[in-house]
Amino acid sequence: MLRKALSLALCAVTLSAAAQKHTLADDVNPLVGTSAEGNTFPGVGVPYGMTSWTPAITRTEKKGTVAYLYDAPKLYGIRATHFLSGSAVQDYGSFQFLAGTGIFPADASKRASSFPHSDEHSTPYRYDVALPDLHVKASVTALSRSGLLSFTFQQSGPAWLQVENLAPGGDATLTVDAAHREITGINPVRRFYRGTGKSAGFAGYVVIRFDHDFKTGPSWKANNAPASGTPDEEQATQTAIHLAADFQPAGTAITFNVKQGETVRARIGTSFVSIDEARKNLEAEISTFDAAAVEAKSHATWDRALGKIEITGPESDRRVFYTAMYHAILVPRTFSDVSGTRPKFAVGGTVKGTGDYYEDFSAWDTFRALHPLLTIIDPDRDAAMVRSLISKGEEGGFLPIFPMWNSYTSAMVGDHAAVIIADAYLKGIRGFDINRAYPLMRRNAFEEPKTIEEYKDGKGRRALDDYLKLGYVPLENKVLDAFHQQEQVSRTLEYAYDDFVVAQVAKSLGKTEDAAALMKRAQNYRNVIDPQTGFARGRHADGTWDSPFDPSKPYKYITEGLPFQYTFFVPQNVPGLIKLEGGNAGFTKKLDELFARKLYDHGNEPSHAITYLYDYAGEAWKTQQEVAVTRKNWYQDRPSGLAGNDDAGQMSAWYLLSALGFYPVTPGIPAYEIGTPLLPDAKIHLTNGKTFHIHAEGVSPQNIYIQSATLNGKPLNNFWIKHNDIINGGELTFKMGPQPNKQWPSDMALPR
Repeated sequence: MLRKALSLALCAVTLSAAAQKHTLADDVNPLVGTSAEGNTFPGVGVPYGMTSWTPAITRTEKKGTVAYLYDAPKLYGIRATHFLSGSAVQDYGSFQFLAGTGIFPADASKRASSFPHSDEHSTPYRYDVALPDLHVKASVTALSRSGLLSFTFQQSGPAWLQVENLAPGGDATLTVDAAHREITGINPVRRFYRGTGKSAGFAGYVVIRFDHDFKTGPSWKANNAPASGTPDEEQATQTAIHLAADFQPAGTAITFNVKQGETVRARIGTSFVSIDEARKNLEAEISTFDAAAVEAKSHATWDRALGKIEITGPESDRRVFYTAMYHAILVPRTFSDVSGTRPKFAVGGTVKGTGDYYEDFSAWDTFRALHPLLTIIDPDRDAAMVRSLISKGEEGGFLPIFPMWNSYTSAMVGDHAAVIIADAYLKGIRGFDINRAYPLMRRNAFEEPKTIEEYKDGKGRRALDDYLKLGYVPLENKVLDAFHQQEQVSRTLEYAYDDFVVAQVAKSLGKTEDAAALMKRAQNYRNVIDPQTGFARGRHADGTWDSPFDPSKPYKYITEGLPFQYTFFVPQNVPGLIKLEGGNAGFTKKLDELFARKLYDHGNEPSHAITYLYDYAGEAWKTQQEVAVTRKNWYQDRPSGLAGNDDAGQMSAWYLLSALGFYPVTPGIPAYEIGTPLLPDAKIHLTNGKTFHIHAEGVSPQNIYIQSATLNGKPLNNFWIKHNDIINGGELTFKMGPQPNKQWPSDMALPR
């Protein structure tokens, strides 16, 4: 008996020490990007989780409204959110939770509290905050589809907890079952961008189970103030509450009598299929009210995910790096239940599959760096995401361009889901059927929907008819059936790149006619770069150029940028672009002007590859210089540490790869251009059991210039490395110095 007691005591000491041990997850600062324009939130959960849990400073799912802002004066609860981190889209299927002491206040403005940051602690696996105006402390920890909320009351007496259903329509419900300590809810999801306001064919479902008995309190529809009341006046009965919530919260409250310091806990399961599936998810993931056990599981999951890249360097660099990695592995989100059941894409109904299925692909952003990053650190998951895209295309009829909330959107330009698929395939990832994928890629490239209804629903490339006929999208085509209307020049440039990438797949599959046609179309970038000015420029159907013209000013034919920036989006043929610009001297002069005039905008994706283009013109030292400046100026360890929308992790993925020392200018070509390493030592632990080691001798804030490089002990004189150089394991070594070595690299062979 004594031996058993000693064993238990030692175990408790060990667990306590483990809980206090600083790990990789503790290097993450989830508050980065929650001020300025980052549009992130301090989400709790696990990588790629179905639902994230965040403090909320709003009570709406409205487009562009971030759940949390560091500088906000009040918190309105803890939200189970499906907002796309770093974006400007809508939240959907969400529910919000808040508790307080005293009699439930009828005035909604009093159901909020200040939240001193000195009493706020945020990690990827747990969030804690004191809400002094409500005399309560809140805490949440979570796994993929479920969360555990804890509210600790600071005063004895009556207390309350409210659940708000943030549905934008009038058909949401909450059902209170006091006898079984349970509340369930349904938040029907509505579309945006295409079919705005229409049903998306599925809903967010929630099951909430409490560890305390409670009494039902007031319930209310949107804009209707509930009646206040004491616990004695309320009835403990099962009540179905039908709620109307046109972007205004509606909900229900339950009440308790508590002692000072007493904690009420709630286990919460979520699903996009049904209440029953939400309950199954909850019991599979969080079957007890043991918050410490849930926290430990979440913590360990984050440590494993972050540990795929092991770095050394100053603490400040480590925090920025692992915070970026946290942001880069949040989405696409898991959309299937533990049973494999999920909503069918775009058409309603459900499908029962095997393995995880993913949703919310911010493809216009993430094809650039986030998915290429996954092909290195998590190829099996990237393959599962590709399988998800294929399923969407087969179920909906066309490969989606920018799939969100299980719907077509046509929200952005280009056709980059095809790039995500192609990049994985051309890098040798085989966890999906390319013979199912290619017909969908081809259909987008060659076919328009047969009906106007399908086109208006968001299927297919916008303005494909003019693009095929003229080789560009003319200004006369206003592209009205898209959320981003017009943007004709950007569409042309991006379609030409997409054509190139699909051509590579066609070639690999022996589809020579398709490959030839698509490669010819890949030269269409020439049709929107004015040879007289050397800039991307609007063009009319008769071939004349838009006038007047100033490349440093915004135009409606350019997507979220300037002609000066978009001119450089020819990743499929950078040498061809250099030739158009008059050779290396003219090309680098234009790049120099872009940076000198501060027209480079790292806060938006069209600029992301530009810093690496000097490599192609024989001035790699300028790439090294501009990458180092960008890393320093745009990424810091503070709430305002992201100077632009993180866009589903793309901004963060750029940083991760650029800190390692390379970046993919052309997803679809299995290679990465060399930039400049930030860290003295980094190891990528690959899923095949091998390690790719990056060592930067003498690197420092001043020593940003590569003097020489070796790959596996042999001189590296190219400005790029192959994907297989990484995947096969090995060592990339840089010797760094404070002055540029303008003779490195000496070999200007192109990536292949």
